[in-house]
Amino acid sequence: MTQLTKPSPGDEAKPSHFLRQIIEADLTRGTHAQRRWAGSPGDRAHHAASPLDPARIRTRFPPEPNGYLHIGHAKSICLNFGLANDYGGVCHLRFDDTNPEKENLEFVNSIMDAVRWLGFHWNGAADAPPYQASDYFGFMHRAAVYLIEQGLAYVDEQSAEDIRLNRGDFGKPGVNSPFRDRSIDDNLQLFQAMREGKRPDGSAVLRAKIDMASPNINLRDPAIYRIRHATHHHTGDQWCIYPMYTFAHPIEDALEQITHSICTLEFEDQRPFYDWLMDRLCEKTTLHDGSVVDGLLSAPAPKQYEFARLNLTYVITSKRKLAQLVNEKKVNGWDDPRMPTIVGLRRRGFTPESLQLFAERIGVTKSDSWIDYSTLEACLREDLETKAHRAMAVLNPVKLVLTNWDDVMGEGHIEPCEQAALPHKSDEADNSIVPMRHFTIGKEVWIEREDFEEVPPKGYKRLFPGNKVRLKGGYVIECSGCTKDASGNITQIQASVIPDTKSGTPGSATVKASAAITWVAVNDGLSAEVRMYDRLFNDPQPDAGGKDFLTALNPDSLKVITAYVEPSLANSATGQHFQFERHGYFVADRIDHAPSKLVFNKITGLKDTWAK
Repeated sequence: MTQLTKPSPGDEAKPSHFLRQIIEADLTRGTHAQRRWAGSPGDRAHHAASPLDPARIRTRFPPEPNGYLHIGHAKSICLNFGLANDYGGVCHLRFDDTNPEKENLEFVNSIMDAVRWLGFHWNGAADAPPYQASDYFGFMHRAAVYLIEQGLAYVDEQSAEDIRLNRGDFGKPGVNSPFRDRSIDDNLQLFQAMREGKRPDGSAVLRAKIDMASPNINLRDPAIYRIRHATHHHTGDQWCIYPMYTFAHPIEDALEQITHSICTLEFEDQRPFYDWLMDRLCEKTTLHDGSVVDGLLSAPAPKQYEFARLNLTYVITSKRKLAQLVNEKKVNGWDDPRMPTIVGLRRRGFTPESLQLFAERIGVTKSDSWIDYSTLEACLREDLETKAHRAMAVLNPVKLVLTNWDDVMGEGHIEPCEQAALPHKSDEADNSIVPMRHFTIGKEVWIEREDFEEVPPKGYKRLFPGNKVRLKGGYVIECSGCTKDASGNITQIQASVIPDTKSGTPGSATVKASAAITWVAVNDGLSAEVRMYDRLFNDPQPDAGGKDFLTALNPDSLKVITAYVEPSLANSATGQHFQFERHGYFVADRIDHAPSKLVFNKITGLKDTWAK
């Protein structure tokens, strides 16, 4: 489990890690100091006549728009945008939309919204459009032709199964395709036929010609283009051939003048191909017709660096498995507050600041490890401690009647009360008035059932016959007994109010109370739907080792109750955070909450209740 430390003040250096060390070394050496930027992505000629890039570094966040982003993506967003911000750079948002069958505009829009919500803007301006790999399809096709013209790519007409078998494995070298030694002219013609839609899906691929005996299987003539007669959400039917991700990704980085291409460890074994392709497209070369070209792309080429992906206990991040949860209605959509999607975390009540703090706390490493879910919750508590207004809520109510109220206070009297909404000011230098909550107390109040015991266990300090407690912000009361129904269930508790003991008055300290309990007055308390969310899985690693993750679903991950809350919450806004005293942190649901129907989601308790 990650150990939490106090956050560093803003003017102190951020925690160092290997990526920061790489960037700082590059800046010291001036590795990218002569890099030029034309104001938009482009090839060598596009950037050559432009001024030096004002951005000291360029990073990117390149999601494929084929699903909703999750907590792992949030870490990557905070990392890439954070590094760019810290080192005077720019981070690009780019959609790697090279797979037309799985992508759509719904996911595009949700991704942009998630990045904005996390507090970042992309491509150097708050209103800048994102980049899209599909805008580079023309150049990618040009690059593929360029490789064919150098004898570095060929059209392979083997079946997908034969290609797979002939690649060999870690103990056996690959076997050359029977089509590997075709002439450059033949390959150019065949690739053009693919481009013109004259070949059906799966009948041919374009492969890079590298080394079928390479110990790295990814260098055994990887496929770089395939045929897909599919409508693309951005380019329509303009293309029927599409680049493979491993071919497109380094080209996109180079066109955008990315300096540090940061990705997760599963792409580490693809780095040699990344470097091979960059070398081929940046270097001066002689084509088969005898012409000499300086290279299509600017040098120095981007470099890829890998870090360990986020493994968070009690969470799954597989898009396929998350989709299964949605499709089989195990959850209520992608924004279900139990989901690890960014839209789910947002609806649950996590703040952008808490996710940024979480990303900083867990750091960046090259080795896989598990982060305990409690670390994420602790970051949320730390963020909300000084921001979330306090309020009293009774989640499991039973009525308490102050039997002497009318005699002592006057029949029907309603006494105004107040408490600080923010007992801990977020800024010590802030001289603004501390906001106050206003509510009342009368003859009847709601209290928690757990705050009364007819026969108290040892050490019990709340209500029982003969004991005195304080109604927080109100009066000291003395319990006299309770009423039960025919089944023995407690239906009402009785107590007497002790006069002149109201909180904040001179008499408040004259009577000693063993405890202070929260309450809501019957006369002005508001009914609210409270959704008591908890972790979606009982197993800390629900899908590890091939386990059926569905069997680990927590049956108590959601309980919906009717509660009573104090009147200060009557005009609470959607997405507004509160600390329900004693219970934890809650948020007004951003979809269902309204003045006519108050709906609050539990985010987390005041402490980790899952700790062993």
